Amino acid sequence: MSTASPAGAGRALATDPGRWPAHDDLLRYRADFPIFAKTNYLNSCSLGALSVRTMAGINEYMALWGSMGAAAWYEIWLGRLAELRQQIGALIHASAEEIAIGPSISSALTVISSCIDYGQRNKIVTTDLDFPTVGHQWLAKHKQGVEVVFVPHRDRISVDLDAFEQAIDERTALVVTSHVFFTSGYVQDIKAIAEIAHRKGALVVIDAYQGTGQIPTDVQDAGVDFLLSGGLKWLLGGTGIVFTYARRDLLPQLEPSVPGWFAMKNQFAFDIHSVEYPDTALRLEQGTHSISAVYALLGGLSYIAEIGPAALRERTQHLTEDLITRALAAGFAPRVAPDPAHRSGIVLLNMENPRPVVTALAQAGTIVDMRPGAVRVSPYFYNTIEENQIVVDAMVKIRDQGGQ
Repeated sequence: MSTASPAGAGRALATDPGRWPAHDDLLRYRADFPIFAKTNYLNSCSLGALSVRTMAGINEYMALWGSMGAAAWYEIWLGRLAELRQQIGALIHASAEEIAIGPSISSALTVISSCIDYGQRNKIVTTDLDFPTVGHQWLAKHKQGVEVVFVPHRDRISVDLDAFEQAIDERTALVVTSHVFFTSGYVQDIKAIAEIAHRKGALVVIDAYQGTGQIPTDVQDAGVDFLLSGGLKWLLGGTGIVFTYARRDLLPQLEPSVPGWFAMKNQFAFDIHSVEYPDTALRLEQGTHSISAVYALLGGLSYIAEIGPAALRERTQHLTEDLITRALAAGFAPRVAPDPAHRSGIVLLNMENPRPVVTALAQAGTIVDMRPGAVRVSPYFYNTIEENQIVVDAMVKIRDQGGQ
């Protein structure tokens, strides 16, 4: 099924769900996610659905805490942290030594930003479609002479590579931007962005929170210097757990000014008088980790590893294209990339006042989200074509009743 309809600045949107394999066999995992027993859940880009594996992992953590107390740290939990770094590395084609674990993207950016010398290069390039945390991190450093440049968007959907080319110069220290924009689902060409930045002597930080899991990611091929992501969304690991990838040959020059005891080379020496960093990305970690969150993410990652990034991408893209097709047929205006290759599992449907629509959908048993000027729907491998139609039908009903 394909269709075309005016969208954005007069451009036609073409859709073709059949271009991607449906992978309906992945619905065998649906029973592992209790939320689907009573709810149509299409909001994985805000919070991935809770699985029985994640619940089992958290229960294991609590049982060990209850039976072993602090002894669990040395006998088991430090090993789980090492296992998590290994699995994340395998997912994005990095080594475990290039992976640091943290509690949030904000804290991970804080560590990275503290490693940068802004003396000769004081310019940070980001975009006005990136998540606010990115801008806040460096705008707050204006007293250090840091200048933040926001590359403008095109039609609230994407940012042209030529615009990056013009914004990045010999004063640029970092280019910080998203793999997938949270307000349009647009998949950026991070390899091309890295090439532009490196040609001009700048480093690249990629916020992949909306990408990792649903979009295959190879940090070696992309050539990025840092990549940050976490469990909250497509990795199905819940809150309070993120990771930083830092390119191996960059590590020796990274000396955070906001270190914690997990960042020390000999952390169990408990030496208060010296700071000595390890040779690995552990130097980017800070304080004691939330082990319950580690167990939660290990549970979520087990699905990602079993299914594989390619199948996840194809299944999600199939559902996304189907949803866009149905939305267009119903008269809605999707805020998505014109080229399906740049679309992800995030579909924004333009709406002047989305809040009452999202509220009404929730009351009817369908969970989606909203962002300024749009209802945001995000199908994942465990969702169905029927749920896409339920969302569209409910929105049509609300619209026809004068709710929008």
